[in-house]
Amino acid sequence: MELYIEQIFFALVFTIIISIVVVTIHVKGDKKGQRRPPQPAGALPLIGHLHLLGANQLLHRTFGDMADKYGPVFSIRLGSHQALLVSDSKVAKECFTTNDKVLCTRPKSLALELMGYNNKIFGFGPYGQYWRDMRKLVTVELLSSRRLELLKHVRDTEINCFIKELYEQTVKNRGVAVVEMKERISNLAMNIIVRMIAGKAYFGPQGSCDEESRRCQKAMGDFMYMVGLILVSDTVPLLGWVDVLMGRISKMKRTAKDLDVVLGSWVNEHRDRKLGQGLNGDQDFIDVMLSVMDEGNVPTQEANTIIKANCLLHRDPSIWQNPLHFLPERFLTDHANVDVRGKHFELIPFSSGRRTCPGVSLTLQVAHLALARLLHAFELGTVSDTAIDMSESPGLSLPRATPLEVTLTPRLPSTLYG
Repeated sequence: MELYIEQIFFALVFTIIISIVVVTIHVKGDKKGQRRPPQPAGALPLIGHLHLLGANQLLHRTFGDMADKYGPVFSIRLGSHQALLVSDSKVAKECFTTNDKVLCTRPKSLALELMGYNNKIFGFGPYGQYWRDMRKLVTVELLSSRRLELLKHVRDTEINCFIKELYEQTVKNRGVAVVEMKERISNLAMNIIVRMIAGKAYFGPQGSCDEESRRCQKAMGDFMYMVGLILVSDTVPLLGWVDVLMGRISKMKRTAKDLDVVLGSWVNEHRDRKLGQGLNGDQDFIDVMLSVMDEGNVPTQEANTIIKANCLLHRDPSIWQNPLHFLPERFLTDHANVDVRGKHFELIPFSSGRRTCPGVSLTLQVAHLALARLLHAFELGTVSDTAIDMSESPGLSLPRATPLEVTLTPRLPSTLYG
């Protein structure tokens, strides 16, 4: 054991010495006289500003404090990578319009290499011909207005089942049910997406909540969590062995295997059905993809990081009064004309420019219909009549730190719940 620790220690010392030499040469070779954005003090050789992004505070809050101190545009060093943080709507507009093509790519990462088929998932992949072809295919064959209208019955059916399940739970509990909403809404979203892509449901009365569905949901959750991590391998490649010691690499490989098993089963089911019955009736997205492959039209894939700090844009006190308070009425008065589709740069939850989320229409349709049905069907309340804890936790989309438990009381005649 002592020998093992000693080997790690000498490997670390050697790595640091080599890195200091490399950084020194790089700094001396930098061109002088260039205008650069401000940078926080305290950058260290090898790791840059990583030590300032500690575990005592969530990452977006640390960046917010830096923006307050250094301005709406500043840079930091994430190990060997230079990163630019933008938290001003006017500068963001320049990024997403004038300079959109320059800034529209995505950095490659070890997580997406291991879990994303070598950076081929188009939502995270680098900009290029492969990405353009895949986005066009997904937009036209899955998320276009025509396809969303053809698949409207999927959304309606799943939301009807969602409401019916909640009502049945209130009946079992004599009129009032306590429900953890994150799991329920996650199941609803999963069913809609999987039915649109693969033509099958996992949860609810029409679903098969078996080992495959649980594996799929867990793998998806692990994937979204791990792609939001800052890996040592991505920031300081020479210290990539740290990720191995922490068990992150093995966990990513397990997640990649689970995803591959689930997705592979979907494809095999569609291949077998196509061989046995042909393509009769409605086609889902996998059917379309298999047809594209058969036609030989499969796209082939062909340095710095830009962090577009949307969470900081949305908390700018010069634009939003009391930005950390839940005040939905602001969108009926002062900000009534603000749209979320990427044209108003003070609010861009779906990004903007070439990287605008192609699923924005689907998301808004599902969110509006599900929320309207839920509020119409039930009276909602909190378990102990206390204020809801809105604290956030780490993750790609800042999930809630505590589960959202609500009480549901039916407000309509029983015949209206299907």
